Amino acid sequence: MNILVILGSPRRNGNSETLVRTVVRELEQQPAHTIDSIQLSKLKISPCQSCGGCEKTGVCVIRDDMDSLYEKVDAADRLFLVSPVYFYGPTAQCKTFIDRFQARWSRKYLLATSFRQGEDRKAYLLATAATKGEKVFDASLLIAKCFFDAVNIPFGGSLVVRSVDKAGAIQRRPNEMQRASAFGLDILEGRI
Repeated sequence: MNILVILGSPRRNGNSETLVRTVVRELEQQPAHTIDSIQLSKLKISPCQSCGGCEKTGVCVIRDDMDSLYEKVDAADRLFLVSPVYFYGPTAQCKTFIDRFQARWSRKYLLATSFRQGEDRKAYLLATAATKGEKVFDASLLIAKCFFDAVNIPFGGSLVVRSVDKAGAIQRRPNEMQRASAFGLDILEGRI
């Protein structure tokens, strides 16, 4: 099983990355899994130019580090979109990555070209937020679900943690770390 982790935080080893590492540690129990983690802040990804080029071909006309990411997402059996919340949404790095999947949206909805349909695939959102607002994850969840739809991966669920701001804050919340382990086990055992 191919597992792809998309790290949207510009902060290395931050709370959202720590959260997903705990989840993935449970998945590593099954040696048949290959796990690839991509840190978006290390890549050169230009924003979508809304040029319409992908509407004709299903392929983005911009050549940059996104080129290899399309195939990695297409090949993923389990996809983790991981981001802290910035201004009630995913980070700029994460949103730029998602916006470039307009090419896959065009392929699916304008060109009616199917890819990997009917297979056992799942995508998950893992997000952290500094605040504890009731709606702090609403925008991230909506954006993630739309992205997952465009790339033909059913939404499997989300794991979100409020009130973790400073680096390492999530490690001082053992109940959240236990929740992350349980989330990973649920995925491993096919419950979500």
